[in-house]
This record gives sequence, C-alpha cells and structure tokens, in this order.
Amino acid sequence: MRPVVIAHRGASGHLPEHTLQAKALAFAMGADYLEQDIVATRDNELLVLHDIHLDEVTDVASRYPGRARDDGRYYVRDFDLAEIRTLRVHERTNLLGQQAFPARRTYEGADFRVATLARELKLVDVLRKNTGREVGIYPEIKSPAWHREEGVDITLLVLEMLADHGYSRHSDPVYLQCFDAAEVRRIRHELDSELRLVQLIGEDSWDPAPTEVQAMRTEEGLRTLAATVDGIGPWLNQLYRLEDGERVDSGLVRLAHAQGLVVHPYTFRSDALPEGFSSIDDLFDFTIMELAIDGLFTDFPDAAVRYLHRRHGTEGVVSK
Repeated sequence: MRPVVIAHRGASGHLPEHTLQAKALAFAMGADYLEQDIVATRDNELLVLHDIHLDEVTDVASRYPGRARDDGRYYVRDFDLAEIRTLRVHERTNLLGQQAFPARRTYEGADFRVATLARELKLVDVLRKNTGREVGIYPEIKSPAWHREEGVDITLLVLEMLADHGYSRHSDPVYLQCFDAAEVRRIRHELDSELRLVQLIGEDSWDPAPTEVQAMRTEEGLRTLAATVDGIGPWLNQLYRLEDGERVDSGLVRLAHAQGLVVHPYTFRSDALPEGFSSIDDLFDFTIMELAIDGLFTDFPDAAVRYLHRRHGTEGVVSK
C-alpha cells in the first residue's frame, strides 16, 4: 500500500496554517489525513493551533496590547474563546515580524480565523458526506504537562471530544500523536484509549525537559514503544545522515518496521528542503522508494499526491 499523505497544519504551504480554508484545500488536493494541533483556552475550549502562544500566527499583540506574560509572549491560556474569535490569522512570522517562509503568500486583507477543534471536526464530517470521499484526522495534544500546570487536563478534553465525534475505536480513521512519551503511555494504559497512537520524536535539545528521545530511536527503545503505540513520527532528518555528501540510511525506518510500527516522518516542504536534497521529488524518491516510509507530513499535499499518482497511480487511502 502506498504511503499516506498527512496535510501538515492543512495545506499550509498555500494558505495560513490550521485555518479551515487550509484544511478544505488540503482535502481538495487529495490528502489522506488532516492534522490538528490542539491547545486549550482559559475557558477550556479546544483550539486548533500549533503553539501555546498566539503571537506568531495572529494579530493578538495589536488587538490586546498589554496582555503578554512577563516573557513577552501571548498565551492561548490567557484568553477566552470569545476573545480568540476576534483575532485574525496570518502567515507564520517570527517574534520580529519576519515571515517564517518568505516565498509564501501573505494574503493581505484576507479574513482567516482560529478554528475550534469542534468546528474543524464538523468540517471534516461535511467534506466526507458531501463528496463521498474518506479522509482521516491526525490530532496532536500539545504540551499536556504544561496544560496541567495551567489547571486543565487537555488530554481528557481531547479524548472526550473525539469520542463525541465518533473517534474512539482502533479502526476509526484517526491517529492521535504527542511528543510527551509519558502522556502517550497514560493515554493507552491508564485512560485505556483504543485509538491508534503515534509517538512523535524530536531532539532532546528542543525541549527544556528532555525525554531521552535519542534512546527511542534504538532497537530497544522502539521495542518498548511498540508495547504502547502503533507508529512513530520522527523528524525527517533522523532518517538519514550525510557522509562525504552522500545520503546514508540511518536504519530508523527498518528498525521501526521490525517492531511492527508505521513511520510517518515530518515535515516535507518544497520551500525548505533538508540538507542533501535538490528537490521535493528527490526527497520523496529517497524516503518513499528507498526507505519505504508509511506516510509523511507535508505542507504541500498536492506535491505529494502528484508524486504518488505518478509512482503508484492510486487514489487516497486512510486505513494505513
């Protein structure tokens, strides 16, 4: 079966990330799964946003001056849903206001808004019913330990909402992902969720409270993960290394497959290629044809769908 295409924050290479418009476009482009990063507001509403902060993707600083915390950041948790709904979403910038991906369109004057998880799940249901085409969801619980410190068990809220929308069984078209390994174990073994789970794998240097993610990528680490999860979501750069300018397989995909785990690496971007690749198709050739990954997160689902159609000539699949 061909790899599944996971629309990373929607078709975020074409429209502002995590907006409903970006999700609808990704569906139209043929993505198999739509990703939802999930954070909680002050009144415990679930939003689809990549960060616990608002300042890099919305106009919060101009609409609510003085509402930043001591670190200068505007936190989702400090705003009610009614306030969030007044914000406009723009293409991602850094804290200096510089666009994260300079080649992407900014859509000045357009009216993009933050979506709730409930609203997005309704959109997915409408897309399915109106087109007759299946599409899965791929939610990520963001910073669960931080949310608990803020007074909310976001994991329980997410599981409840997913169940309310028909996502509770292992066979349902959903993968639930998280970087927090302890939380992933809790979801499976304490909360008894049957959903397919994916352990995201980054680098210890990314998190002030490292989870020894390097150990996860070993044979022993992957064997341990297989007792809890259905797959891993590694950082793309962890799949290979460069030796004298040549790409060398790190062996991670092979080791994961040996434990029965699917491998869905992130993030495939035609405008931000990893070192050692000349084009997005070159990247697809290496990871899909040589390494045999099972799926991929991409800002450009259209590019992945076109590539897979040329190689496999098949329509979308969401049961992988």
